[in-house]
Amino acid sequence: MIDAARQLGLLDGEDSRIAGRIRRDLLAAAKQKSGIASDMELLEYALAKVVLEDDFGTKLVHRKGRIAKDVDLEF
Repeated sequence: MIDAARQLGLLDGEDSRIAGRIRRDLLAAAKQKSGIASDMELLEYALAKVVLEDDFGTKLVHRKGRIAKDVDLEF
């Protein structure tokens, strides 16, 4: 995920500072599952995941009713 974000240039440029409160248990669970120890790297990973996530399902649902009913889908 981070490599893909890096290749797209998403990790280039200036750093920005953000602040917020995160539940301790959520943060610990995310670090354990991802294997990422750094808060900053975990946040970069999470944001890259949002940006790069495949939204095929959402796009498919939005196409509902756009295929002509007489199209032979072979089933």
